[in-house]
Amino acid sequence: MRYLTVLYDENCGFCRRAGRWLRMQNQLVWLDLVPAGSDAARRKFPVLDHEATKRKITVIADNGDVYTGDDAWLVCLWALRAWRPLAVSMSKPGRARFVRAAAGLADRLRANSLGGENDARGSTCNHAQCA
Repeated sequence: MRYLTVLYDENCGFCRRAGRWLRMQNQLVWLDLVPAGSDAARRKFPVLDHEATKRKITVIADNGDVYTGDDAWLVCLWALRAWRPLAVSMSKPGRARFVRAAAGLADRLRANSLGGENDARGSTCNHAQCA
């Protein structure tokens, strides 16, 4: 695997902060962050449900594998030098509940949008705080 495309809601403050954080990390696998539902995303991945990608983090590998939700968060961490050992550890049997809990926390942070950086005109978050 050479690169992963991360589709994110560019109108969500938490999503933009997470994207900035990912870009600042030392990447073992290149992460290409593309706004979910954008023309670029639709051209690159014409068969995806682009409305769904605006509601749930979606990561597409260069081999075509698609990861959503918990798996998407995990594969993003796996792509980062400092976080790969944790991602490998969390992918072992019996640890899925921890990944679900962490992904749930990320979803709640997104919903609360720490600091209110959402653009109400275009946000597709399903949470009242993001609208």
